[in-house]
Amino acid sequence: MSLSGLMRAVTLLCAALGPVFLGAPARSEPHHAIAMYGEPALPPDFTQLPYANPDAPKGGRIRMGESGSFDSLNPWILTGRPAQGISTFVAESLMGRSMDEPFTLYGLLAQSIETDPERAWVEFTLREEARFSDGSPVTIEDVMWSYETLGTQGHPRYQNAWGKIARMEQTGPRSLRFTFAAPDRELALLMGMRPVLKKAQWEGKDFATTSTEAPIGSGPYIVDRVEMGRYIGLRRNPDWWGKDLPFNRGLHNFDEIRYDYFGDGGVVFEAFKGGELDTWRETNSAKWARDYDFPAVTGGAVVKSEIPHHRPSGITGLVFNTRKPLFADWRVREALTLAFNFEFINATLNDGSEPRITSYFSNSSLGMGPGLATGREAELLAPFARSLVPGVMEGYSLPEGDGTELNRANSRKAMRLLEEAGWSVNAKGVLEDADERPFAFEIVLQQGAAEVQSVVDIYVEALGRLGIFPKVTTIDDAQYQQRTNSYDFDMAWYTRALSLSPGNEQFLYWGAKGVEEPGSRNWMGMDVPAAEAMIRAMLAATDPDEFQAAVRALDRILTAGRYVIPVWYSHVSRLAHIRELHFPERLPLYGDWPGFQPDVWWYEAEQ
Repeated sequence: MSLSGLMRAVTLLCAALGPVFLGAPARSEPHHAIAMYGEPALPPDFTQLPYANPDAPKGGRIRMGESGSFDSLNPWILTGRPAQGISTFVAESLMGRSMDEPFTLYGLLAQSIETDPERAWVEFTLREEARFSDGSPVTIEDVMWSYETLGTQGHPRYQNAWGKIARMEQTGPRSLRFTFAAPDRELALLMGMRPVLKKAQWEGKDFATTSTEAPIGSGPYIVDRVEMGRYIGLRRNPDWWGKDLPFNRGLHNFDEIRYDYFGDGGVVFEAFKGGELDTWRETNSAKWARDYDFPAVTGGAVVKSEIPHHRPSGITGLVFNTRKPLFADWRVREALTLAFNFEFINATLNDGSEPRITSYFSNSSLGMGPGLATGREAELLAPFARSLVPGVMEGYSLPEGDGTELNRANSRKAMRLLEEAGWSVNAKGVLEDADERPFAFEIVLQQGAAEVQSVVDIYVEALGRLGIFPKVTTIDDAQYQQRTNSYDFDMAWYTRALSLSPGNEQFLYWGAKGVEEPGSRNWMGMDVPAAEAMIRAMLAATDPDEFQAAVRALDRILTAGRYVIPVWYSHVSRLAHIRELHFPERLPLYGDWPGFQPDVWWYEAEQ
């Protein structure tokens, strides 16, 4: 080898090994987007989201209905019931989420994102043109104030991630960096999803209390007209700074978005039938087939659209509050699940057309499989095997009834489990313990939930055959929120939607802090170290296979824990709407999900 060739080889070797021997930091560079795994689907020069129509006309309005009421215009705190629309359309975040990918963010207020291979830190650079609706610039000071305020005074959903931040610092005129205190690959994305508020508006005010002052945001809409508790109207800002961003092309097309509030869901539907609302989301397949023969439908003024999706089933049903000693025993929860005659209820209310939720992540590749835990799932669960309830390692399936009203076989199994747990039926037909205390509990329901009430009515009748006579309490929306936030219930109706990219929010749903900390989504009060270990494994995973194994293991823990008696889910969303409302033919991966209606819809009358 010539001398020049030798020197060139040495130079290349030093360049390759230099970072190893000299401890040089791994190279990173700004990007237009970030994905939890792999690469973003859209290139830096993308012109629109794939499920948006860039030629959608602007104008018109959409009127939507909500049940209950509202008493606050601050949606970022625990107290109060906030009005719809503000958090989504008035405020913006540094990055925006594509609903066509499991978890990918693209620049919104931020023009770029930068992180290291380990995602030990993340840095954002603000767009110079970003403005609040009052014309003032969005500054790094606004961003840093928003993050700290939300992390310390905001809703608990913000506080978990804030506790993992070691340092937040401004690194340039329009850039800031977050350094993380512990390994957590999702944090780089979560830091791009916090609302950015105008610091000057909140100076001298208590952020943590309910407010009737309209917040100033940088989003496409501003709060226009409000009558507290009755309606809120949002008006599209014609001077919105972000209207020409590729991410926003074809989005936010209505001049006005209005939310009207009614006493309960039944009244909302009647308002839609009467022409007071423009759209209605039907959750019952039997009603969809049976109750849409009113004049507006038969005359063509209202059309019915079905929107398929590819997201997990999530969990919906009756949740046990295991903080209550009565429900601390898994055998009791299994017995009451056996008493829930799903097949009969589904046939009665849905004509048997809807599939049952079989696990929290069913209907997706993240859902647990049947039978024994094997491979990486088993390895992750093995250290906790002795502390896990039966069914986690061995496999667990929900009990199946015979379809008859009496459901005798499952009732006998339920009675045997209750006897094992120390309960027996006395001479008066009442289930009681050894101290002759009856098996008594309260089911708390939200006023106006007619379908839920029908489910519970059938269930209560079945429980009576076991000597169990629960009290059913129906309360208004505000009371229901207060009682569930403070876990003041024995059993309640519970819904938790889940995505294709579960992450830090799972601590809020199932983490031990939620046993006592108010406002979490851990209504069941579970405190299972194995569950938190699986969440940490998800967050540390660097490849999809490891991530999938951790989620499936978590799914086993949740499902076999018998915390919720699941009902059904649907493969499609059913939306009835006036014919002037339109949406693109190309549907997103998540289907009818936040980011779909009204975001990509538009108003266009027939010519």
